[in-house]
Amino acid sequence: MDELLEILEEIDPDVDYETEDNLIDGKVLDSFSIIRLIAAICDEFGIAISPKYLVPENFNSAEAMWELIQKIQEEE
Repeated sequence: MDELLEILEEIDPDVDYETEDNLIDGKVLDSFSIIRLIAAICDEFGIAISPKYLVPENFNSAEAMWELIQKIQEEE
């Protein structure tokens, strides 16, 4: 989880990612930030995020992203 928080803080250090749970729906992250985030997650964790997982629920919070990363790692 620490690696994910580091990625998020590089994208926007002004957001409290440990408590924010509306990153996508609340438009805290813009589309460019989301693209950077997905690319960084794939690189850092050696996973491929398929289009079926590209839904706001999976990216609205750091916790949701962490759960997604673990789910994909278990599938691979």
